[in-house]
Amino acid sequence: MHFMSPYKNLEEYNLEITDEVKSRYSSIIDEIGEDVEREGLVKTPERAAKAMLFLTQGYQQDAVEILKGAMFKESYDDMVIIKDIELYSLCEHHMLPFFGKAHIAYIPNGHIVGLSKIPRVVDVFARRLQVQERLTHDILECINNTLKPKGVAVVIEASHMCMMMRGVQKQNSVTTTSGFRGQFEKIETRNEFLKLISAKLS
Repeated sequence: MHFMSPYKNLEEYNLEITDEVKSRYSSIIDEIGEDVEREGLVKTPERAAKAMLFLTQGYQQDAVEILKGAMFKESYDDMVIIKDIELYSLCEHHMLPFFGKAHIAYIPNGHIVGLSKIPRVVDVFARRLQVQERLTHDILECINNTLKPKGVAVVIEASHMCMMMRGVQKQNSVTTTSGFRGQFEKIETRNEFLKLISAKLS
């Protein structure tokens, strides 16, 4: 059973699993025809194991507790937007990266949340094996169910290495997913949000 934390860095976890993951990477390197003993690859299994543990540390983090730890009573009831949140994840189909930006808005209903917590929530769900559609849903539902705002909107724009490096090899393709709850289901509110995230504000 993994210890769940709001947001500890990976270095604070017991990394005994690393030796097991390291041996698996060593076997993979051998199976593809490389020499795991050559100078450039000797430490690669350990590095790869640590990288994989870092990129999947979201399984040991609790997004709900992150939000609950920074909720404040406030009468502000206009749209709050955090846009251009950098996002890096691993697709669960090929375990290759997908990356891009998340744009998130909510309309408070008696409580606001510390602004830095929204990007942290994105990281918690992104640092798991994901598909972009579920990542969008996970972020949306976490904010909606925990903060209980009048509305939530999430838009993610991402490029997928499984499309860019293999398969159709379309280097310039971008996938956009979105989800809306509450007041953002109204077309006028949704359009206001979409207009604001596409605008370049000076």
